[in-house]
Amino acid sequence: MHMAYFIEFVDVTKTFDDGRKVLDGVSFGVEKGETFAILGPSGVGKTVTLTHAVGLLKPDSGRVIVDGKDITNMDEMELAGIRKKVQLVFQSGALFDSMSVWENVAFPLMDIGLSEDEIEKRVTEKLDLVEIADLADLMPSELSTGMKRAVAIARGLAAEPVSILYDEPTTMVDPLMSQTINKLIRKMQKQLGMTQMVVTHDIANCAEKVADHVALLHEGRFVFNGTMQELYSSDDPVVKEFVEEDRIRFEKEKEYV
Repeated sequence: MHMAYFIEFVDVTKTFDDGRKVLDGVSFGVEKGETFAILGPSGVGKTVTLTHAVGLLKPDSGRVIVDGKDITNMDEMELAGIRKKVQLVFQSGALFDSMSVWENVAFPLMDIGLSEDEIEKRVTEKLDLVEIADLADLMPSELSTGMKRAVAIARGLAAEPVSILYDEPTTMVDPLMSQTINKLIRKMQKQLGMTQMVVTHDIANCAEKVADHVALLHEGRFVFNGTMQELYSSDDPVVKEFVEEDRIRFEKEKEYV
């Protein structure tokens, strides 16, 4: 167990019921206070990695360690304590359609013994931090995909975690909203000292803007783990191909903007 790591995977293997091996002996560590991005095309197991980090999935073998505690075999009661510290922001935002933005952000605070004044103060604080205070009374159906993500981040922050995991935060949003979300991820790190993991297939529009370290997942294994600079100068054919495809996609997108 590495003391500087807030999240650590040690030789984690996961095979799905259909026999597909999604993670094949994956090991890595996320240092306290850093933003770590996992890259790869869709369907390679990036999200599966995130869900292991909060105990929503259990590895077939290997260990998952969070904040110095081995969570691999924890039950739901024990995991509840871990999930207060580590919040997962799903790609869909997973908001409650029947609740306003304000109520969605307040929801995680309802049963932890806070007074109404404290809830009011905390929700207002988080909406301000994410810069969406003006959306408080709107319903999720009135929001763009990007705005829903921003609300999901505010809701994640309401529990006052020390770590946030983002699943494809900039997918399906316009370039301007991408920038806003990237700035938000950086702000959480700089202002609140958050330890963060970002799963993305997008280097130029996301990982490059937010990550201290990046890793590339390919066929169940990390074929690269290092800095952004090292990624761009890597000679590994799989890395080179992924970087090149991202560059072509980025150039194409620029033409349409």
